[in-house]
Amino acid sequence: MIVTKRALPRRTFLRGMGAALGLPFLDAMVPALAQTETAPVKRLGFVYLPNGVAMNFSGINYWAPQGEGAGFEFSPILEPLAPYRDRLTVTSGLAHRQADAHDDGANGDHTRGTSSWLTGVHCKRTEGADVENGISADQIAARVLGRDTVLPSLELCIDLNFLAGQCENSYSCTYLNTLSWATATTPMPTENNPRVVFERLFGDGGTASQRLAQARENGSILDSIAEDLARLNRVVGPADRTQVAEYLDAIREVERRIQSVETLGVDSGMPTLERPRGIPDRFDEHVKLMYELQWLAFQADMTRVTTFMLGRELNFRTYPEIGITEGHHGLSHHQNRPEQLEKYARLNTYQTELFAWFLDKLATTPEGDGTLLDHSIFLYGSALSNPNLHAHYDLPILLVGGREGRPGGGRHTVYPPETPMTNVLLGLLDYVGVEADKLGDSTGKLAVA
Repeated sequence: MIVTKRALPRRTFLRGMGAALGLPFLDAMVPALAQTETAPVKRLGFVYLPNGVAMNFSGINYWAPQGEGAGFEFSPILEPLAPYRDRLTVTSGLAHRQADAHDDGANGDHTRGTSSWLTGVHCKRTEGADVENGISADQIAARVLGRDTVLPSLELCIDLNFLAGQCENSYSCTYLNTLSWATATTPMPTENNPRVVFERLFGDGGTASQRLAQARENGSILDSIAEDLARLNRVVGPADRTQVAEYLDAIREVERRIQSVETLGVDSGMPTLERPRGIPDRFDEHVKLMYELQWLAFQADMTRVTTFMLGRELNFRTYPEIGITEGHHGLSHHQNRPEQLEKYARLNTYQTELFAWFLDKLATTPEGDGTLLDHSIFLYGSALSNPNLHAHYDLPILLVGGREGRPGGGRHTVYPPETPMTNVLLGLLDYVGVEADKLGDSTGKLAVA
């Protein structure tokens, strides 16, 4: 690293043997004689809930709030987001009709829901490699927001990401493995191993196996950039030194957690193939670690666009930590039984609590004239509404982020039935400064702020 009297570049790295570490936004990156503050970057994220949610039934509001506009009341599933009310927009009425069967046969709703969620395109029914869908909203954003970042986008998941062949009604499993499509025929692979994600973000040089061996040999990526760090601390102010120290402490904590999981995987005596190293057993620990990696990536400006699948459609994960021992997909087909609906709502609330935990980290991380959450916006929701019906209408979708009191926030917006979700996706792209006139089956652009 070379430091001069000029402002530090936003893309400053600390370098060491086999490692390159991006930095959060520092005061020293603002030109000393600048008359105006550097405009903050904008970030866009998508968080996907598999197998739909517990919708409202027999007068019980599980997902959708009571009331429209600014006077809405939080539902149980959304209650964990109450601290972010003034930057939260809950939507009702959105649909994805390209997820319907058309001429493909009655089954396949889970596959078509996943593939169309960010594309608005009816995917090609095939069991082979000749998959075809459409470019997704996140990848349209990545072409613009990712120009100045190491990774244009980051695609994360919780379930295994390598299913092959056909998974549902002669549709390729590829459609279930990802939300992101760079082109109509190029799906973006997802990653569920925190260790791999960490090395992709902060490793530098050599193959993936070489970077892993180097990281283990050194004990910590941070150890290898000590000299560069010392030089940096000599030229920045006290506030910047404190911020860098806190940022590096957070990285070291993530390293420690990943390494402890790997050690447990070795020492427990369980076969390696059944328990991949770097992946926690508990759902909440895994999810939090993946959220924390996104938080670190945003701080270092390694990427500005993320997608995160909290599970794959048709998955049979159980959640014993909250008392749910039934498989996720089976439980989603609740048949309107009150006890099953209550249980499914509990699962959905658990998912929302973990998302709120992530928002808390963003909202308490300073950046420039605000926080990371001030400069980010997320779309959170599912490709199914009532999973009992495999419904692709009245989708459970919300937007959260931006500054407190942002225009459009603090509202439950009810759109006319069958409004294409792609219209909101276009509005979301516009919000982060990405121009797009058409996406899949869009019929217009709906402003989100």
